Amino acid sequence: MTLFKNTGNKDTRSGFGVGLMEAAKKNENIVALCADLIGSLKMDDFVKTYPERFIQTGIAEANMMVVAAGLTIGGKIPFAGTFAEFASGRVYDQVRQSIAYSNKNVKIAASHAGLTLGEDGATHQTMEDIGLMKGLPHMVVINPADFNQTKAATIAAAEYDGPVYLRFGRPKVPNFTPENMPFEIGKAWTLKEGKDVTIFATGHLLWTALEAVEILAKKNIDVELINIHTIKPLDKKAVLASATKTKAVVSAEEHLMNGGLGDSIAQLLMQNNPVPMEYVAVDDKFGESGTADQLLEKYGLGVNDIVKAVENVLKRK
Repeated sequence: MTLFKNTGNKDTRSGFGVGLMEAAKKNENIVALCADLIGSLKMDDFVKTYPERFIQTGIAEANMMVVAAGLTIGGKIPFAGTFAEFASGRVYDQVRQSIAYSNKNVKIAASHAGLTLGEDGATHQTMEDIGLMKGLPHMVVINPADFNQTKAATIAAAEYDGPVYLRFGRPKVPNFTPENMPFEIGKAWTLKEGKDVTIFATGHLLWTALEAVEILAKKNIDVELINIHTIKPLDKKAVLASATKTKAVVSAEEHLMNGGLGDSIAQLLMQNNPVPMEYVAVDDKFGESGTADQLLEKYGLGVNDIVKAVENVLKRK
């Protein structure tokens, strides 16, 4: 059983770069800011094509967020780009006070998120950023799965009126979502229907979940797989409908257990329809240096970890 075909490994940050260019062609009010990481965020083409619409802030991320907020007052749509750790933790006060509180139309482009940043280690591997950002009123939080979805999400973020935290990554990962599939903020995507258990996956772990679904099918376990690419606003209707049908849930994310997608789903289910649930996420630890694959395996985010979580939750069903 092959649900989706990998058309070639690509990094999601490149999807952001292409999406930013497409959005900028459509709307001359789109501008970009970067904290000395143009190449890392794949903003090179934008800088070359629209130099008058680009601001290099240098390694001054807090200032960058405040400048971005100010630009919205003049009708601009700024994309402020840096590593996810610096786009969330280092600038939290500025994002809270100048962007979220004022409901400014700023798009925070947060690259190199999660463990898959790899060899740069714990100081750069943010795994608490989703929790930080989803806790802010007005803030939309998006975590796309591959190149195509990141490109589409970037375009959708540009068209959305309000603050957006757009999270993407460094490594090349399978590119499998349909190339021209529309991206609807807050609308979950069901990749496969099933009756025994639901996996809610986000970001890089969506492809890992697809691989787990194929293994579980050989064990006669019928999995429903849903992509929650928008952490906030959560597609509550889709989550509740699937959990009511399968009566067992697994969440899978490249983030800490505390504060991530799993917590959002658990809160919703607890309030409406409690069912057995398992988390595939990092359990209260910082990262370390290593390749992306090594780290995902060590921290319990591999294919076998998702398979095990499904088998465990079915025992509790």
